[in-house]
Amino acid sequence: MMSNRLALFDCDGTLVDSQHDIVEAMNRAFAAVKLAPPPRPEILSVIGLSLPLAMARLVPDAEERFHDHLAEQYKAAFRAMRHADGVSEPLYPGIAELVVKLAEDGWMLGVATGKSDRGLQICLTTHGIIDHFVTLQTADRHPSKPHPSMAHLAMSEAGARPETTVMIGDTSYDMEMAVNAGVRGIGVNWGYHSPQELMAAGAHAVAVDMDDLARHIADL
Repeated sequence: MMSNRLALFDCDGTLVDSQHDIVEAMNRAFAAVKLAPPPRPEILSVIGLSLPLAMARLVPDAEERFHDHLAEQYKAAFRAMRHADGVSEPLYPGIAELVVKLAEDGWMLGVATGKSDRGLQICLTTHGIIDHFVTLQTADRHPSKPHPSMAHLAMSEAGARPETTVMIGDTSYDMEMAVNAGVRGIGVNWGYHSPQELMAAGAHAVAVDMDDLARHIADL
């Protein structure tokens, strides 16, 4: 039986440049609990993890319930920013065209992200690309990356196998998830982890631009 080819994308740092919004929401969350916010590089380093795990990395000495509380403060801050039209999350240049081209070439497309269901739906709908994706996996329904749960369910929903699936992401967590799921991982160098970190985490290659990414995906 033929297996579909699946290109599974991370969202923050891969499809969209959301670092300004994430840092602002994190700063507001820490202010709400009267803590000094972490340095920007530390915040960027945990993008891609589920919120409670990200908070545990940022405040390692706190209890689990505090991490959950801080995660709720982050969600509240992001909702307030969105309500005030303070969230932009622009697509990286060339992403929309790449998504359309892959779909036209017969690829099944999916997303595996630390975002919430609601946040991902709003993001992809705002940019007019949501209809190109056949499977959307979020932190609302899965363990945090690098657990392979998101990739496993995405493959099941898309009718793909590990050998016909590629995971595209900007963090070591994406590449580690790819390794754990037995799929090829392609890093991108325009996100939040360095090419060296991506290769060390198991990336088969790191794309330097959209044309390069398209070539690496086609090599599957």
